Amino acid sequence: MGAAIVRVPPRARVGEVIEVSAMVAHPMETGYRTGDGGQVVPRNIVTTFSCRYDGVEVFRADLFPSVTANPYIAFTTVATRSGTFSFRWIDDTGAVVTETASIVVE
Repeated sequence: MGAAIVRVPPRARVGEVIEVSAMVAHPMETGYRTGDGGQVVPRNIVTTFSCRYDGVEVFRADLFPSVTANPYIAFTTVATRSGTFSFRWIDDTGAVVTETASIVVE
């Protein structure tokens, strides 16, 4: 798995609905394609994405082979306090990518 890009507003007001987005570089090999020599290329997709806001899970998604390469996910949540968003992607091989972003809530 490659690098991750995350976006969280740097500042928000208490109670404000904010948009959070995340993308990870990953080929998302479905397991249905044949490679050189006619052999099936093994499946390797991002299977799980999760996001925690100060340790509390605010979003989780299970992904499947129909998801495009470099999956992009966006969702909204409510800004409740200053803190850290922690993002985590896991693929079929067990590889894990993590990223963090901070927000100041006034």
